[in-house]
Amino acid sequence: MDNAEQFLSVACVVLLDGFFGVIAGFKREGFKTFKAIKVLRTLVLWWVILGVLLSIEKSFAGTSWLSETVIVPFLVFQVISALKNASLSGYIKTDLLTKILKKIDQHKETKK
Repeated sequence: MDNAEQFLSVACVVLLDGFFGVIAGFKREGFKTFKAIKVLRTLVLWWVILGVLLSIEKSFAGTSWLSETVIVPFLVFQVISALKNASLSGYIKTDLLTKILKKIDQHKETKK
């Protein structure tokens, strides 16, 4: 497998976000099995998308840019989401990070 590192990077980022997301969700509303399983569903979905993109790249000349164009923005937003979840779960206590991420990922705000 020539592109194992791409599958590994997707797995690392999704699992990092999922780890902190489950912790943040547990602190906010208790453990929800469906939300924990959603991490695995997200991982499989992005692996399938990456696999399709890589097969297109291998099949057609001049499409070597395709997987990077689709996967890199996904990875960036997943890392931002992981930072937000780490902040919500109490692992990152930087006020500036919380302020910046609050403007980016507003659907994860706590409900009071």
